[in-house]
Amino acid sequence: MRPIQMVDLVSQYRKIKSEIDEAWTGVLENASFINGPEVKSFAKELEEYLEVRHVIPCANGTDAIQAAFMALDLPRGSEIITPSFSYAALAEMIIHLGLKPVFVEVDEHTFTLNPCELEKALSSKTKAIAPVHLYGQCADMNEIMDFARLHNLYVVEDTAQAIGANYTLKTGERKKAGTIGHIGTTSFFPSKNLGCYGDGGAIFTNDDQLAVELRKIVNHGQKQKYVHDRIGLNSRLDSLQAAVLRIKLKHLDGYANERKEVANFYNQAFSDLPWISTPVLQQNSEHVYHQYTCKLNGVDRNELRNYLNEKGIPSMVYYPIPLHRQNAYAQEIQLPLTDSLTECVISLPISTELDEEQLNYITQSVKAFDNQRVSI
Repeated sequence: MRPIQMVDLVSQYRKIKSEIDEAWTGVLENASFINGPEVKSFAKELEEYLEVRHVIPCANGTDAIQAAFMALDLPRGSEIITPSFSYAALAEMIIHLGLKPVFVEVDEHTFTLNPCELEKALSSKTKAIAPVHLYGQCADMNEIMDFARLHNLYVVEDTAQAIGANYTLKTGERKKAGTIGHIGTTSFFPSKNLGCYGDGGAIFTNDDQLAVELRKIVNHGQKQKYVHDRIGLNSRLDSLQAAVLRIKLKHLDGYANERKEVANFYNQAFSDLPWISTPVLQQNSEHVYHQYTCKLNGVDRNELRNYLNEKGIPSMVYYPIPLHRQNAYAQEIQLPLTDSLTECVISLPISTELDEEQLNYITQSVKAFDNQRVSI
């Protein structure tokens, strides 16, 4: 059996090696490394895939978040409602811009922002909501957008973990994650469902004026060379990474389907284990399983992780410390559900390269741990 990894990028590369090698050779031979034709073509193809008016590539997902909030030109001290159960990049950029993240609880089943918490977090300084589409599915965007419209708030979607996921609006229309709010952001970090071989990111919007500002921001505030209309960033997706992303974009839906097959395998295997709560689907959202994250009930997570590690099965905890308890972002608030999730979630390997032998080994090992617990 091949070694099990959380993400097997080497095996994935081998499947598309000839396409990647040819594309990189083309970039190297024309030497258009910055803002070359590969970048422009990728942006256009991603616009078509997402059915969004504008895709603005940039250097990484964190820059995408920073540029998004810069484009909104919010007054210093403005408050942004966002979940505490998330990675730090979103809150980090909010604070860098002199804004304030207001952390709220997530839904206990889907782990995404709970719209019922929005009213409690609202104040006269609230200017935006920043939902995180966690683990591969969308937050409850119908309710979030209704609330935002009612209170005249911007919505900035962090879709780094859910690119390609479909969401069904109340009208019945289906839209891709990141294209529902005013601005969407994503990361192309190598382990993402759509990942490059270095750093990369992008911003999406259907708003023409915001797109103009975003394009200026990622290019030193320039609309044309040497004419700086505003303070900007130097944030560009390079052509080598765009070439990789163009190829992987063609496979993105296939990758998602393979991840769903792995998730279904796990779900069936664990269905009779009362101490594991498998992922719950948000009613209107597709799940593309960037992570396969379960909740443990009455089980010592460290004991399980050590047991799996001894058997050569990796696992991860996303996230062990909520943002409101991090030294950099600490707030005197009570988020008991978020606190409890950080103590009981566990993510198992899920990738497009897991084969049946590996999946049987993983699930049988987890069940053997259950038998071991019972015997004790």
